[in-house]
Amino acid sequence: MNLGKSRVHRVATAKPRRCGNAAGGGKVVVLFTCIGRRVSLLRSFQKAAQSLRLNASFCGTDIGKLSPALQLCDEALLVSRTMQAEYIDQLLAVVRKLGVNLLTPTVDLDLRLLAENKARFAEWGCRVLVSDSDVIDTCQDKRRTFEFLTRNGFDSPATMSVREALAADRRGELAWPCFLKRWDGYAGLDNALVHDRSELRFFAKRIPNPMCQEFVVGKEYTCDVYVDFDMRVRCVVPRLRIEIRSGEVSKSRVVKDPEIMAQAGRVVELLGAGPGVITVQLFVTDDGRIRFNEINPRFGGGAPLSIQAGANFPQWILQELTGRRPQIDPNGFTDGLTMLRYDAEVWGQDSELKGTKIEV
Repeated sequence: MNLGKSRVHRVATAKPRRCGNAAGGGKVVVLFTCIGRRVSLLRSFQKAAQSLRLNASFCGTDIGKLSPALQLCDEALLVSRTMQAEYIDQLLAVVRKLGVNLLTPTVDLDLRLLAENKARFAEWGCRVLVSDSDVIDTCQDKRRTFEFLTRNGFDSPATMSVREALAADRRGELAWPCFLKRWDGYAGLDNALVHDRSELRFFAKRIPNPMCQEFVVGKEYTCDVYVDFDMRVRCVVPRLRIEIRSGEVSKSRVVKDPEIMAQAGRVVELLGAGPGVITVQLFVTDDGRIRFNEINPRFGGGAPLSIQAGANFPQWILQELTGRRPQIDPNGFTDGLTMLRYDAEVWGQDSELKGTKIEV
């Protein structure tokens, strides 16, 4: 696969202008942040735009040129890391220059920032596909996730601080093994299965912001929950997580389970998450208990499976963005479809790699 030459932008000196109206038949411009390896997601949006006969452009940001998905974008833009002060201003500069209609995050890193700044993007006609700040906080703090789930009557693995876990063990009330993780973690980073007090103390000193969670044995699922622009849950696709690699699913299967679908949809409704795709993680134990574990208010890494199965999230999003009403059958996806992932390559000479640095 050969790469085209990168276009050069002088965003910092561009005179700001209002974006075109996507619903008025003009060009649709979609910007993905932290696009990284999200090649399948990008291609799904490109395919949906072609199917809808849209004049569309798909742009991406990352911190360096060595991003596979970035090289397949119409415009490739290099920005600072999400924690740096200029990050949002860089994104706003891109929105103004390119006339971006829709900004879509792909990872957890900038969700809170984007939620806080939705109004600034809206001033330029750009919708940000992100939940409100309080929803982001509830999802990204796993202690708050547990409180939300149990407060609303959902079954969830017991979650406690390390100190509380040690106290429970002294009282003989803690079942081993336990799962130790960061309460603000993501992508399976810094997780450890601990089997006794000494292991708990050992890993608690090495894992930042640790919390202790009941270890659950069962089948693990991720549900892709589509929330439309009117904040209504329209479709829930459960995916059985067969194999995980580096925190992201590599083998998965669609399982059309009505009870999982109903409960996961209810979780998202009560949370008030959306619009867009929200991922809900859960376990189903051998005795049939559905136990919710995590909520991620963004596209999940395994979303391409749900899309391939017929839950065409990109098409629905683009239809809504352009003022059309998508026809969504909540049960219109294929049961049993299995995804077996493998590595693929994007080729290009160093001089051909796309990536224009954005300065403000």
